[in-house]
Amino acid sequence: MQNRFTFKDSMLFLLIGVVGLLAFLSMQAGDRLWREMQKLESKMSDIERSGNGGGSAGMDDVRRELAELKTAIASRPINVHVSGVAASGTAAPAPTVDSLSDDFASDTPAGDGARDTAWARPGVEVAWQETPAFTTSPESVPGYAEGGEFTEIFGAQLPRITPYLSGDVYSRRILDQVVEPLGAYNSETLAIEGVLADAWQFDPDGMWLRVHLNPRAAFSDGTPVTSEDVRWTVEDFIKNTRIEAERSRSTLDMIERVDVVDDRTVEFVFNKAVFTNLDYTLGIAVLPKHVYGALEESEINQSTGLLMGSGPFRLEVMDVENQWSPGEDVVVVRNERYWGDQKPSLESMRFKVITEPTAALVGFRNGDGDMLTPSSSQYAELRKDSDFLRSNAIYKWVNMRSGYSFIGWQCGRRGGPPDGDWTPFHDKRVRRAMTMLLDREQMIRNIYAGVGVVSTGPNSPSAPSSNPDIEPWPYDLDGAKALLKEAGWEDLDGDGILEYQNDDEYFSKGTPFKFEFTITNSGETSERIISYLVSQCSEMGIVCEPRVVDWSFYSDMLKRRDFDAMIMGWSANAPESDPRQIWHNSSILDQGDNFIQWDSQDASDLIDQGRGTMSRDERMLVWHDFHSVVHDEQPYTFIRVSPWIRFINRDVGNVQTYPIGLQPGEFFRVAE
Repeated sequence: MQNRFTFKDSMLFLLIGVVGLLAFLSMQAGDRLWREMQKLESKMSDIERSGNGGGSAGMDDVRRELAELKTAIASRPINVHVSGVAASGTAAPAPTVDSLSDDFASDTPAGDGARDTAWARPGVEVAWQETPAFTTSPESVPGYAEGGEFTEIFGAQLPRITPYLSGDVYSRRILDQVVEPLGAYNSETLAIEGVLADAWQFDPDGMWLRVHLNPRAAFSDGTPVTSEDVRWTVEDFIKNTRIEAERSRSTLDMIERVDVVDDRTVEFVFNKAVFTNLDYTLGIAVLPKHVYGALEESEINQSTGLLMGSGPFRLEVMDVENQWSPGEDVVVVRNERYWGDQKPSLESMRFKVITEPTAALVGFRNGDGDMLTPSSSQYAELRKDSDFLRSNAIYKWVNMRSGYSFIGWQCGRRGGPPDGDWTPFHDKRVRRAMTMLLDREQMIRNIYAGVGVVSTGPNSPSAPSSNPDIEPWPYDLDGAKALLKEAGWEDLDGDGILEYQNDDEYFSKGTPFKFEFTITNSGETSERIISYLVSQCSEMGIVCEPRVVDWSFYSDMLKRRDFDAMIMGWSANAPESDPRQIWHNSSILDQGDNFIQWDSQDASDLIDQGRGTMSRDERMLVWHDFHSVVHDEQPYTFIRVSPWIRFINRDVGNVQTYPIGLQPGEFFRVAE
């Protein structure tokens, strides 16, 4: 039989020719890319051999170009769709999409405009995310201008700014600009949304989380952010017990392992279903393995300024051999290679420390800073000062990060077991008596200028996790004296000092009630706290010996448990915090944040129960019970919950008081 060559056959040959031509062009383009990459590698070798090459900036440019070329080669796609038949010239898996909805993963080939779900588990919903963007675009605000520097004045010295090793609120403000998490809370809604992640799948039973990285994401040196960076950050940095990252280890203990699915996909496998599995895991800030992985654990632990990430700002000088150290201003500059759609308007941010409040206010008014957290008395004095308000704005609001201040009592051995000495505060009756001898309402009026309310426990009174039935312990000197007597402390020799009346494992009979109170130097506020506490203790027959130290000393002091009593504050970094970090008895170990060494099995059991309760309403009831235990045992004397107050120069534009706090990356310097 003779086969006829029809018009249909001609069209088929033509289409095959088109596909072949495109494939040939793809290979030619690939060859050109490889040749360019080889040129750059040769250029890098020449620079390294010459020993100068224009400095580190030139090397950074070459590395960035090389990384971009490698990424382009690895991911270049040529997809030609002919009558439903796809021909692909890419080495990557073909995009897939569910036949019914692009919110579910399947093995169906993707059509034009469909999202790639080849990375996803079939049949499980995909939560797609947008590329990070400003909540309030600076360019939409009157007076917008680009450039300039913004300076914030800190009231305490930072001991370090290395991620996961720095634990104070000041370093957190810097890290937020430089290192990026997989996801973060929306500034306005507080809903979790992607940052480095452009999609994820979460097991309905809470036992795994698969995350897909935005293919554009890159560190400030131009190196792409990969799944291996995520795995390494968790497995080899945070979970490495030889690295001093106990704070994060305690809240990420539910992660059993981290599996690299492909270069842009990573899966977290959990050992238990915990209410924080999604939010806390997405909150992991990803570190560049090629930078931190080149260092020994001891180098990391001893570091003060190892700070590098993928954020919109980068450390001005990131030098392993010549790191930032306490006492210097911290300067971050705009990351010109930032992978997101919108770069900051500011060229740089500076963070300087002035520990004495009066000097800090003088510096602020003289133009040494653009933002200051004032003392309560400074706020009360200046909130109606027309001259001050002409050039400065005052912001006061309650937000997710509004915290509480407290006096922490050393419940275990000072210096830690087994050789440390016991303090009087090992007994909950003594701790409760210490709370009752303080008039906290008066403290707020006289020390904090009436700003704040008395705190009853580890959550804001307005939070659903706070037990509404709990009232603050009253100011009651007679009740306090009775509790101290019941605990074995009484003045029998008439010298005005309480002595211990027993002879046991804690103290010898006749030991006077004397303790050291550690506080940072914050000027007038510290002086008033010391004066009031010493006076109240003296009236009760207790000797309180103040020890005033710099904030940079606190971190080491807490790790060594080297205090009798101290004052500090906690602020939240999530709408619902996990109490394990601070209160669980397992956090006593490995320099964890249970530095008061409060070993309450009842509290720890409730924390474990609450963390594993996936129903929000049921979990709140568990947290109410936990609150009751804390209230009864008083490991802290909770002083006050306070709003955020900031003085900000009016030359700074686009200041928005979000429920999450402030977003300095959205600020700009107003055009003159």
